[in-house]
Amino acid sequence: MKLTTITQLTLDGVTQGNGGSTEEDRASGFERGGWARGAGDDTTRDHIAATFQRADAFLFGRRTYDVFLEFWGTMEDLKRHPIGVALNAKPKYVASRTLTEPDWANTAVLGDDLFAAVTELKASRDGELQVHGSSRLIQWLLEHDLVDEMELITVPVVLGQGDRLFARPGPDIAFDLVDARSDSKGVMIQTFRPVGRPSYATF
Repeated sequence: MKLTTITQLTLDGVTQGNGGSTEEDRASGFERGGWARGAGDDTTRDHIAATFQRADAFLFGRRTYDVFLEFWGTMEDLKRHPIGVALNAKPKYVASRTLTEPDWANTAVLGDDLFAAVTELKASRDGELQVHGSSRLIQWLLEHDLVDEMELITVPVVLGQGDRLFARPGPDIAFDLVDARSDSKGVMIQTFRPVGRPSYATF
């Protein structure tokens, strides 16, 4: 399977609290949640729904898995939404050392050897394995060269606080731009493909 990451982020790279900050967020001092709610026009919302629908399986970090379960896995109106239908029907994999008995149907917890588990999962079938949210997991996947494509949905706002997608320090990676578009509200959707390490000029 092709492993694709799909991430909503701000202009300063923040991924935290896009739908609204949680008690855990506020406990850590983050107070600017909800910055992605209402962002984008209908074309962007339709694109996001279609993205979930085209997935063959999903891979989550534990935190994102719990958030998605709370909304898309338990609320009846959201379960009937195209995103909810896709999430409930398709296989879900969780990278977690603490989750033992997942409550969401069609969920499997990956073992302690995450690299082997993800590598085996990618080789097991055709299709697309999508990672939504899960910024810490994405950082780990990038470090281990397991990402095939990255889609960044950039909301035109600067928060000045919060967890960011690209950790410091982190790996240096060159990307090719595969696709780019923007909507009427200034939300940009860009798809990138990793192509190895960057080259650096010398003087």
